[in-house]
Amino acid sequence: QVQLVESGGGLVQAGDSLRLSCAASGRTASTYAMAWFRQAPGKEREGVVSFSKTLPTPNYADSVKGRFTMSRDNAKNTVYLQMNSLEREDTATYYCAASLYWSTLTPADYEHWGQGTQVTVSS
Repeated sequence: QVQLVESGGGLVQAGDSLRLSCAASGRTASTYAMAWFRQAPGKEREGVVSFSKTLPTPNYADSVKGRFTMSRDNAKNTVYLQMNSLEREDTATYYCAASLYWSTLTPADYEHWGQGTQVTVSS
């Protein structure tokens, strides 16, 4: 089992940057594929980026390509989401997720979830 705790959310203005962190405990994060999802009020949870435990580069949703960067620090058992050029449409609760089996942008493929961190972007 792995426990995930997100941090780093907040209120920012459009065009600003934020870095989210997801600290894993209980089991080594490198054992899992990791991903970030987000959910805005009244909308379904959507995949933002996934990072396979074997492949060197993440897979980004089109809506964040070129603006968001996911990284893994296996020594710290932590993954990060650097978000640049934030837009109002990025406002959502952001969730970190882990899967032993899949590296996708589909929420149902992930067994473990953090509690979420709120990101609000004002214009």
